[in-house]
Amino acid sequence: MAEQPSPEELAAQLAALDVTQFVAAAASTIASLAYAKLEGGDLDQARQAIDALAALCPHVGDELRPDLERTVTSLQVAYATAASA
Repeated sequence: MAEQPSPEELAAQLAALDVTQFVAAAASTIASLAYAKLEGGDLDQARQAIDALAALCPHVGDELRPDLERTVTSLQVAYATAASA
């Protein structure tokens, strides 16, 4: 069984992370969660995920921002459709 990293090693790994990459990865996870919540009909949770995703847009790199903004728009349209059904 592999040894668990020490607190110092974990702190060093955390310090080495690039914030923009981490935010992009978090955004991807939140987008997937938003779609799943919409598919499951949980509109309150879907709205919360969509709002969180929109809040992350200014914090991703310029290269990823247009894709993330399109994803937010797509989710907003899907939410509006689901909410009006």
